[in-house]
Amino acid sequence: MRHNAMTSGEDDMDLDLNMLLSTVTYALVGVGLMGLCFKLVTWVSPFSVRKEIEEDQNTAFAILVGSMFLGIAIIIAASISG
Repeated sequence: MRHNAMTSGEDDMDLDLNMLLSTVTYALVGVGLMGLCFKLVTWVSPFSVRKEIEEDQNTAFAILVGSMFLGIAIIIAASISG
């Protein structure tokens, strides 16, 4: 088995490239799932989420929606990391 500094450096670069690619892929999957969850929340709610937060400035509802997204983000992160 031939092992020199050049081969080791190339292996490290391949490993770094694979890690970068998997990180970007998982990030895109996570952001896509968060967007899907936001669409689901706006579709299921009996009123306009945008109107409640932006126009009516309903802080309590904004905190509720934010905490739901934090919970969903924790679940997505746990499922992606294994």
